Amino acid sequence: MSSVTIPPDTRVASTLGPGAFEYVRTLVLERAAIVLDTGKTYLVESRLAPVARKEGLANVNALVDRMRATGDRRLQQAVVESMTTNETSWFRDHGPFDALRDHVLPKLVAARQTERRLEIWSAACSTGQEPYSIAMTLADHFPQLEPWSVRILASDLAGSVLDQARSGRFSQMEVNRGLPAAMLVKHFERNGTHWVVRDDIRRRVQFGTVNLADTWPALPPLDVVFLRNVMIYFDNETKKAILAKVRRALRPDGYLFLGTAETTLHLDDHFERVQMGGATCYRLLGR
Repeated sequence: MSSVTIPPDTRVASTLGPGAFEYVRTLVLERAAIVLDTGKTYLVESRLAPVARKEGLANVNALVDRMRATGDRRLQQAVVESMTTNETSWFRDHGPFDALRDHVLPKLVAARQTERRLEIWSAACSTGQEPYSIAMTLADHFPQLEPWSVRILASDLAGSVLDQARSGRFSQMEVNRGLPAAMLVKHFERNGTHWVVRDDIRRRVQFGTVNLADTWPALPPLDVVFLRNVMIYFDNETKKAILAKVRRALRPDGYLFLGTAETTLHLDDHFERVQMGGATCYRLLGR
């Protein structure tokens, strides 16, 4: 899965003015609830320099000056997206996908025999590796689901990464990050120097833009939620709000997967922690 990552700062002098940094810091906090600590000026400058160049501006200070003068929402969105690095890989951390295959899906398939419907959400999906990994797991291990209504909802804040995710097109370097060779051959087609996800996998995934820190669109009752490696970058109040929304969307016997460094503890006492092999997931109490 995917994540929003703000890596450690690099110790190189920055020419970004304090006022410009504070503008970006406030913008990113308000639009994406991502907290930029002080001392991240070089990080901000290095991330936004390509945006400034694309706009024909001399530097990031000039970029901020333009946003301040014009209130250009397109530029503001480009800045927010540039500050969210989408780090992802196929079957990231393995454990959650093993738990999905060996524990979660067998229970849900047995429980949904009458309605024959499953809804899975991959939140903060980045360029699509996580939802496609889920789709391949379904295809390879649960052929009985072929006639069912199975939908994998996949969302991210950044429209640019969703464009690639929808295309299902990945470079050799991207497919080398965690994708087994047998799955590459089975579920992808070669297209020049790239690989493209086959249609039978792509049609299971529906992509859309969702800002987790803002108002969510209407969601169906969800059986499984992958919300991994993203909440660690939010403050506690935002985490609580997100978990409350997940709780309302999750079916009573549904499952929530968080990142290895994330937890519901001290944030939402309506969840219980469940160990499944090498993975941890969360279920609603009193189900």
